[in-house]
Amino acid sequence: MALWDRIKESASTMQTQLMAKKNDLKSGAFRDASMAMCALVAAADGTIDPSERRRVAQLIASNEVLQNFDAMDLQRRFEDNLNKLTADFDFGKVSVLQEVAKAKKKPAEARAVIQIGIVIGGADGDFDKTEQAVVREACHILELPPHEFDL
Repeated sequence: MALWDRIKESASTMQTQLMAKKNDLKSGAFRDASMAMCALVAAADGTIDPSERRRVAQLIASNEVLQNFDAMDLQRRFEDNLNKLTADFDFGKVSVLQEVAKAKKKPAEARAVIQIGIVIGGADGDFDKTEQAVVREACHILELPPHEFDL
């Protein structure tokens, strides 16, 4: 199976698993951690071009699991995290990872945050090494084994 197909299949599997847990994923901690993860993946290479920003924002708005939350609120949180990362990537990353850590208390939410990162990262068909690295780092923050997610 080609890498491209594996990425698409993995992202699709993660989305299916997220949908199965949709009703359990309604906390503020999950919301905050998810938007932080989306921003981390979008900015993984240290830059965020406008098309990438729009693409991730559209994915957030169309993700059925995230429809548990107000779309404008999600957008604001995503943008706030992106602004932290663009102002000073290394310092911003520390702050954004602290947001991700909010999901650590509930294992189902922590796993869902990682799955959202994989879905966002694989949405363009190229879950690249820098995106994988930030998702792997989030696994460590959430005390989840990266190999559980093929990272």
